[in-house]
Amino acid sequence: MKKVMLSIALVVFVCTWASAESSVWKAQKDNSVIYLGGTCHLLRPSDFPLPPEFDKAYKASDVLVFETDLSKLQDPSTQQKLMVKAMYADGSTIDKHLSPQVYSMIGIYCASNGIPIEALKQFKPSIVIITLTSMELMKLGVTPEGVDLFFYKLATKDKKTVQKLETVEEQIKFLVEMGKGEEDAFVTHSLSEMKNINRDYENLVSAWKTGNAKKLSELMITDLKTKTPKVYKQLITDRNKNWLPIINAYQKTTEKEFILVGVGHLVGQDGIIETLRKNGYKVEQLTNQK
Repeated sequence: MKKVMLSIALVVFVCTWASAESSVWKAQKDNSVIYLGGTCHLLRPSDFPLPPEFDKAYKASDVLVFETDLSKLQDPSTQQKLMVKAMYADGSTIDKHLSPQVYSMIGIYCASNGIPIEALKQFKPSIVIITLTSMELMKLGVTPEGVDLFFYKLATKDKKTVQKLETVEEQIKFLVEMGKGEEDAFVTHSLSEMKNINRDYENLVSAWKTGNAKKLSELMITDLKTKTPKVYKQLITDRNKNWLPIINAYQKTTEKEFILVGVGHLVGQDGIIETLRKNGYKVEQLTNQK
């Protein structure tokens, strides 16, 4: 379970490339250039090599900026912190925080997949859902070796400067509090989504590879915003607002930064790309020709 939970922390709940757009954008303001890469935190080995625009932005950049400190995230002490926060401090169990109907839905799902529900009862709903989703993705061959870890390892090898947008403690807090206040709606929606996880994952990776921002917004934002608005606020808009002052500060440096965050943070009307445009940045989506 501990190994699974560490992999889960990387989730935060991702063709022909010659003429396609990509999930990489170039933002310019005054004489400053910032690259933004929308990442899939979890990928299959078959999803590599990455679209070439990612490599282009990497080579053009001096500084790599990730959501959090990936080295610390993988540390056993962080894993232990996550495990502690993932459980109820008062010793209660998940069935005390869900309606009987919704708890029964978890029980039915676990029984049909050979998962002992007793092993999950002490965890909060967000962690149970992330665990079940992670298990489903593992069946598809998905691993934690996604875009973020790929470039973190490359930047470390190349001795490029690596920075973060939020602390590991902040990211753990977002994970364990996901769905807080609307637990029943969050669990119900998540279990419904898992029925089509194979199809949805394929569609997501396809849209990500080709930079189909409209499709990415539909897949990652629309339902989340409509059906679980508190989760959308917790995971997307609140964090975007926290990150924007840091991103704007990079506009004043002489270095070129490559900011790599989950692609769901970049697309949509509340996404970072649209916000930068409203703040006077010229933003273009990279293709193989740019």
